[in-house]
Amino acid sequence: MIARTAFTQLHYSFVFLAFGIAGLFATFLLPWILFFAYPGEAWVLVDTAIALMTATFLVTVRFYNLSAAWALTLPVAAVFYGYATCVSAVRYWLAAVANGKAAPSATLKLTRITPHPNL
Repeated sequence: MIARTAFTQLHYSFVFLAFGIAGLFATFLLPWILFFAYPGEAWVLVDTAIALMTATFLVTVRFYNLSAAWALTLPVAAVFYGYATCVSAVRYWLAAVANGKAAPSATLKLTRITPHPNL
C-alpha cells in the first residue's frame, strides 16, 4: 500500500521526495551510523537521539505486547518506508513514460466545505 500512495502524498514532487528521504536518513539512520562509527565523539547527541527514538517507539511495541527488543527495529522500518516511497516514485514515472506523457505535476484542488443548510 505504501508503494502505491507514498509519492501521491508528496504531490508527485522530486524535491519533496529528496527532502523526505534525507529526513528519514537524518532522523533514523544517521544516529546509528555515528554511534558505531564514532563511539567517542558527539556521544551525548547520538545517544540522546537513539534513546529518544527507542523510548518513543517502545510505547507502540508495548501496546502490541511485543518484546522490548523490537523497539530497536525502528531504523529498519524507516529504511523500508524510504524504499517503498522511492519505488512509488519510479512506478509513477515509468507509467507516465509508458503512456507517452511527461510526468505531470500534481495539482491541488482546494474545495470549500459548506455546511448543510438545515444545520
